[in-house]
Amino acid sequence: MAEAIAILALLFVAFVALGVFVTVKAVKAAKRGVDRTITQARRTVEDTTLRAKTYGTGGVTAELAQLRLSLRTSMRATQDALEAGAAEDASLQESLQLFRRLSAHGHELDADLKRLERDPDRAGVAAQLEELRERTQRIIHSAESLRWAARDRARKFADDDLASLNAQIDVEAGALRHWTVSEQEGLSWPAQPAGTAPDPAVSATSATSAASGASAASAEERTGPAAAGARARSAQEPDAGRGASGPDEPRAITAKDPRQQPFYSWQKSTRPETTN
Repeated sequence: MAEAIAILALLFVAFVALGVFVTVKAVKAAKRGVDRTITQARRTVEDTTLRAKTYGTGGVTAELAQLRLSLRTSMRATQDALEAGAAEDASLQESLQLFRRLSAHGHELDADLKRLERDPDRAGVAAQLEELRERTQRIIHSAESLRWAARDRARKFADDDLASLNAQIDVEAGALRHWTVSEQEGLSWPAQPAGTAPDPAVSATSATSAASGASAASAEERTGPAAAGARARSAQEPDAGRGASGPDEPRAITAKDPRQQPFYSWQKSTRPETTN
């Protein structure tokens, strides 16, 4: 009884621990989703505000808003491209680390630009615009270099994979059309134009035919004139028989001579005729 109670207590504790673990995981996942949604909403609002400042106002404020918007757009596009490529290509992990270091400089520059937007000294801010523009272009250029390199790498892999797939499909299509190979072998080879080198396969076939003809001729020479005469007589006998009897006349049936028939030991001998 005590053992059953202990087992039930352990099961209860295990179920409670499992429920707590699942609840904590669900809460963390929900929190990450809410944080992601809030971050995306804040980013969308900031981008819309920057676009409005770029189009609505002029002067130093519009220039700073344009720099911030260009920087944020380039850095976000590079981050998306590298994270998407790193999931399939492990070689992009180092590029992703470099981008994270570049992102630190990008966040620092964005904070400086945002602080200068609220600076009342417009003349001092205008004097720093050239330096800020140069820093922004350097960071954007580095981010674009990483992004386009990752895209070119992915495109190269896709092209190689497509070429390999096309070659495999061509081989499979040729195997499925196996009857066309026999039809092509039955066709005669076209005449080669003058001045072109002969095909090695055709030359080999011609040499084989010539060798077989030569071997047949040599075999005929070895058999001698007796075999040639026998073949000639066998070819002339049917023609002679047909010429004598005519094509339409029936041939006569000649009885066999019993004296010329072969005699076997198991056959009975014929009795002589008596003259009574």
